[in-house]
Amino acid sequence: MLGPPGAGKGTQSDLLAQRLNVPHLSTGDLLREAIARRTPLGRLAQPYMDRGELVPDEVVIGLIKEWLAREGHQTGAILDGFPRTLAQAHGLQETLAELGRQVGQVLYLRVPTEELLERISGRYVCPQCAATYHRRGTRPRTEGQCDVCGAELVQRPDDRVEVARRRLDVYFAQTAPLIDYYRGQGILAEINGAQSVDRVLTDELATLPAGYRHN
Repeated sequence: MLGPPGAGKGTQSDLLAQRLNVPHLSTGDLLREAIARRTPLGRLAQPYMDRGELVPDEVVIGLIKEWLAREGHQTGAILDGFPRTLAQAHGLQETLAELGRQVGQVLYLRVPTEELLERISGRYVCPQCAATYHRRGTRPRTEGQCDVCGAELVQRPDDRVEVARRRLDVYFAQTAPLIDYYRGQGILAEINGAQSVDRVLTDELATLPAGYRHN
């Protein structure tokens, strides 16, 4: 799943994972889990994530290799947030080759920049149960309080507007080249990510090769 921060990669990856009956791998979630657990990789990653910068390739690829090698992930997976650089794409290709796999399809979610900034800077999360809210969309019943567990909602450091702008600058400089990279391999499908969630999912499913299994 390819696209800028705020394009909806996580939401769409969850929906596709359910429809295709495959696991959803979010490198953002893996990194945040490693940071919360204060693992060696997490301690290396935290300063970069707090500044809105890309985490070094060797850290991310290490997490990916561990995850893909786990039992139960042999039927394929949806990769969300990885690769983010051409170097990571090459590393992913080598890692998958070692496991006898390959990238089958790349879905690129295209969304205007101003819409992305609004989506990112309006997000709030629950630090206890990870429920997500948005000031323009899904608002909590009580302002600032999680509907699920009652904890006080927070804004992730990398969702602050100044960091969001920096994240987008990094994306356009370092990740956008992957669009042409995968287009050149004939496995890229462009999706209008500014539509409704259901419409985006419908368009994604329509682009998948016939061999993918739908539930």
